Amino acid sequence: MILAASRHSTATEGSMTRGRWVSPLMLRILAVNLVAPLLLVAGILYLNQYERALLDSEMEALRGHADLIAAALGEGAVTADTALFTDARIPVTCHMLDRAEASAMVIRLGSLSGDRVRLFDSDGILIADSTGLSRKKHAVEMTDLPPLDNERASVLQGWINALANSFRDLPDYRESADQTASDYSEVLNALEQGRTGLSLRVLSSGRRLMSAAAPITFYRYVVGSVMVSRPDTAVARGLYRTRRDILNMFFSTLTVTVLVSAYLGRGLARPVQQLAKAADRVRSQRGRHYRIPDLSSRHDEIGDLSVSLRHMTESLYQRMDETERFAADVAHEIKNPLTSIRSAIETIDRLDDSCKKARLLNIVKDDVDRLDRLISDISDASRVDAELSRTEGTFIALRPLLQILGEVCTPALNEHKIGIRLELPEHDTQAIVHGSEDRIVQVLRNLIGNAQSFSPEGSTLTLGLNLSASRAHITVEDEGPGIPPGKEEAIFERFYSERPRKEAFGSHSGLGLSISRQIVVSHGGTIHAENRMDDAGNIMGARFTVSLPLVTPLSLPNSEKPKPTVREQNLHARADFSDATG
Repeated sequence: MILAASRHSTATEGSMTRGRWVSPLMLRILAVNLVAPLLLVAGILYLNQYERALLDSEMEALRGHADLIAAALGEGAVTADTALFTDARIPVTCHMLDRAEASAMVIRLGSLSGDRVRLFDSDGILIADSTGLSRKKHAVEMTDLPPLDNERASVLQGWINALANSFRDLPDYRESADQTASDYSEVLNALEQGRTGLSLRVLSSGRRLMSAAAPITFYRYVVGSVMVSRPDTAVARGLYRTRRDILNMFFSTLTVTVLVSAYLGRGLARPVQQLAKAADRVRSQRGRHYRIPDLSSRHDEIGDLSVSLRHMTESLYQRMDETERFAADVAHEIKNPLTSIRSAIETIDRLDDSCKKARLLNIVKDDVDRLDRLISDISDASRVDAELSRTEGTFIALRPLLQILGEVCTPALNEHKIGIRLELPEHDTQAIVHGSEDRIVQVLRNLIGNAQSFSPEGSTLTLGLNLSASRAHITVEDEGPGIPPGKEEAIFERFYSERPRKEAFGSHSGLGLSISRQIVVSHGGTIHAENRMDDAGNIMGARFTVSLPLVTPLSLPNSEKPKPTVREQNLHARADFSDATG
């Protein structure tokens, strides 16, 4: 109950963590896709160089306009006044602005251009203003018309301009009631040095005011200065149009980016979520009603993942089936000696003959030995896969391995008057495989022990090695009665036993060849059995062939030199093969 509750809670937690409204994977895709357009917009909205170019262009145009008005005033609004010095009585002509004519020209020229034009005399006193408020005793109020078409756009432009202007260090524009040349550095510069000056100030509204002051000259005499000013409306409009177009493009790109990110996120996250939920159902539900979705039609990595998960699930189901069959076979095989022991014990109590009792006790002893051997072999078979998965493989040179194995087996075979012959390739042949040396030796010992048990006295076992393009073929041949026809595959099944007549029943568990095939398959190889036939079709003995994939010398790491270690491991092995299961 506790295990079931734990499994249920784990499944519930897994389903809750995956039941999200928004996929984190999709959010990551969206965030990565938004970085580039956001950086682009952030950089373009500032538009330093473009704004500076527009501003310089407007300032130069304003300078030209101021020079033009100054030239017009110098030609058409300058008068001459002749006076006599008191002492010398010498007449002196003095040039000055005709205030009435100059004021009229200023108002007319200012209305034509839309700029504000202010006229100062040579003493720096304001004598005319195109707004019509010349020399009034109150401050001049300036109101700029909004350059945008709607209030929302005006707010947007004001926010952008405020952001851009926050990085400028410009003086504020201040206008007093009695304006003089000293209030404006460019006007003072024009009167004193006779050069056109430019200035940029910030209005209280946050907009900028551009101004240019040009000297009014008459025959190299500076008779006044004209100041032309305008707000940066044209610059703001140009920047606004550019930013508006960029923002429109950005929002279009943003829409496409969000849609593409959503598509990618849905295309990636949703199938992965489906696979995760299906895996949870397979893990938590009993039975085999739930299958992993088949997404192989996608032809991408997720499709490959679904195929791998399906294969893994099928392998798990097959392993479960094999475990169930193995458990059933084990129960059946263990039940047989237990039944025999029980029958013998029940019979002993009813017998008075001591000889018969002794025979029954021997039967019980044989059954106990058989049961002990069976349990040991079952334990070994159950550990094979686990040990192979934990053991790191090594590179094994087969030729020296078989030589040493032949030397180790020779004494035990000679005790049964059986010889052994090695048929190996030349010394310089590179026959290298990768795997567990102990387990490969176990397979070969099982095959040699099995062949020895069927071989008559005076016969010879042959241990051979043949190489093909990519595989090594190890053969074990005997001169015994061979394999019953049609049983070439059945002998590899669990608990199958086909023993010679000279051996007592139950001396082998029938797991040796099954374990051998299990080991060989885990190494990527194959094992099969066949009868050796002569030209007349008579059986000359059995041949077992183990095929293993070769490792090319070029693919070997420099640090790993394939060398046999069987001599140290097996020289002290027991010489007889009674412990080899066949």
